[in-house]
Amino acid sequence: MQDSTQFSTPASAHHSLAAGACLGAALLLASIAHAGDGLVEKQVFEMAEYTTRGGETIAPLAVGWEAYGTLNEARDNAILITHFFSGTSQAAGRYAEEGPAGYWDSIIGPGKPLDTDEYYIIASDTLVNLNAHDPNVTTTGPASIRPETGEPWGLDFPVVTIGDFVDVQKALLESQGIKRLHAVMGASMGALQAFEWASSYPERVERVIPVIGAGEADPWLLATLGAWSAPIRLDANWNGGDYYDGEPPLDGLREALKLVTLNANHWQWANETFDRSWAEADADPARDLHARYAIEQTLDDIAAARAKIADANHLLYLVRANQTFMTGYGEGLEAGLAAIEAPTLMLYSEDDLVFAPQSVRRTAELVAADGTPVELIPLSGTRGHLDGVLSLDQAGEALSDFLAR
Repeated sequence: MQDSTQFSTPASAHHSLAAGACLGAALLLASIAHAGDGLVEKQVFEMAEYTTRGGETIAPLAVGWEAYGTLNEARDNAILITHFFSGTSQAAGRYAEEGPAGYWDSIIGPGKPLDTDEYYIIASDTLVNLNAHDPNVTTTGPASIRPETGEPWGLDFPVVTIGDFVDVQKALLESQGIKRLHAVMGASMGALQAFEWASSYPERVERVIPVIGAGEADPWLLATLGAWSAPIRLDANWNGGDYYDGEPPLDGLREALKLVTLNANHWQWANETFDRSWAEADADPARDLHARYAIEQTLDDIAAARAKIADANHLLYLVRANQTFMTGYGEGLEAGLAAIEAPTLMLYSEDDLVFAPQSVRRTAELVAADGTPVELIPLSGTRGHLDGVLSLDQAGEALSDFLAR
């Protein structure tokens, strides 16, 4: 386990630092279990209508969800997993015997840190999920058909926030009789949702585990996200968001996803994985302006594969949801983080190129300012931001201990 930092604040400093709707599925029986054999069944949660925090109506609304383990009779053993920017509800398990495992399969399951013999682990797709064209994803967003028109919403879809993601999850949990979470845990954009849960609904969250994320979208993150959205807006096929009857802006979407992949990694990974090899043995970049290096071609190939199931407008809406995030809407960052009462375990990377480690540490200090227990543990690796997704098993002991307290 990595060395950790415990934050505590003298009583004399507490004051100065701390200043600054549900129509759903029927109640599930406690005896229902999921993913006991490693296979998971995707479910769908529906609401006849939902009013956003901005006061606009989305009707109807649907998100996919899945669970691992068994909800106990008291319905108090649930752990909510909130996913990252390009993620889905598949945190663990497989949809088919030969299919890919969920991104945190190494820590979720029988006898693992998030032990499904003890806990009921539940995860859902967010609104405006990036992977809108993945058959295993259910999400409502700009690409969804609006009943009033019979056409996709496009940019008429309301702007949604991290708080809206959380409120839909709250409705999903209430449909299963879950009123209090043993923990909420998520990486990156999932960390934002975890902070929002603990700040907006402190009476419902017993523990919070934000991974590779901070309690605000600082200027660095605002600019990074803006760079991700720019290629889509510059693609002529985007057409102001009205492209569903024509050619989608795949060139812009691929370039955007290439930036997402690059920023989520680190130069250590790039330099250890690649050399200066050419993409094609007979195409020398020093002699041909169209020639590529191998790392460029690899990023292009990854982006092209991801673009096949993604939607450009959904990416733009996700960017805006992340940009507008600040725990405690309308109250300011310090007040929003001070509202968090649940013991907090923050896992982060010192090599993160998306969420600056200084911002993570500042968040930890603000959460701890009024005496809330906060533990900050650095992750090791060469993937930077992605170490919080791909290498989280290194924090397994810390997770087990924290959940058991």
